[in-house]
Amino acid sequence: MGCFTFIKVMMILFNLAIFLGGGTLLGVGVWVTVDGQSFLNIFGTLSSSVLQVVNVSYFLIVIGAILMVIGFLGCCGAQKESKCLLMMFFSVVLIIFIAEIAAAVVALVYTGLAETLLTAVVTPLLKEKYGVDKSLTHIWNVTMTEVHCCGLNNYTDFDDSYWYKTWGTYPEPCCKDLQPCNSTLAAHSEVPGCFDQILEEIKTNAGVVGGVAAGIAALEIAAMAVSMYLYCQLDQK
Repeated sequence: MGCFTFIKVMMILFNLAIFLGGGTLLGVGVWVTVDGQSFLNIFGTLSSSVLQVVNVSYFLIVIGAILMVIGFLGCCGAQKESKCLLMMFFSVVLIIFIAEIAAAVVALVYTGLAETLLTAVVTPLLKEKYGVDKSLTHIWNVTMTEVHCCGLNNYTDFDDSYWYKTWGTYPEPCCKDLQPCNSTLAAHSEVPGCFDQILEEIKTNAGVVGGVAAGIAALEIAAMAVSMYLYCQLDQK
């Protein structure tokens, strides 16, 4: 087996795995969207404490669809020895790679700006919808309980909110589940905001996050290099 044939086979198998993985994620995402209750019944505590922190179904659908497109382009491009499909594969992976680099730079350099923008958007939402919208309230309760935080910045995010005007207290996580959670107890509890707490968790696990990011980047670079190698070799055939 020549070098070209070996790399071609590896390219096909690798992208077939990506395609199948993407299809699995897409299927799970559709399942959660269409029949979320049965998903919660099967996965129980895990789903209620973690998967509901974000709208996981749409996230899985988007990621699954992207992976399926990448896998299809790479697998078919290598199998059919199509320069067009290989170049499309290279372009898609390159765009994703550049977007990841840009997102990492923005996250590192503009953390303060991100906090300001989130405060401008999330704080009014907390004041208006917390205690009114059951889904939003549940998501925030799970987040504050699991992450051990209160609001986006601190307990003052709930000042003049619907919740405070209705009940005269802050959410229990703001006072470490002590009651009644008034302004004095909330200030004394010194529970950090969720933005700072999540940022601190990321910094604490920076090694793991960095390792995963480096691994993904290495795979993307390798995929681009292999696709370009096959593309160039086709010119010589």
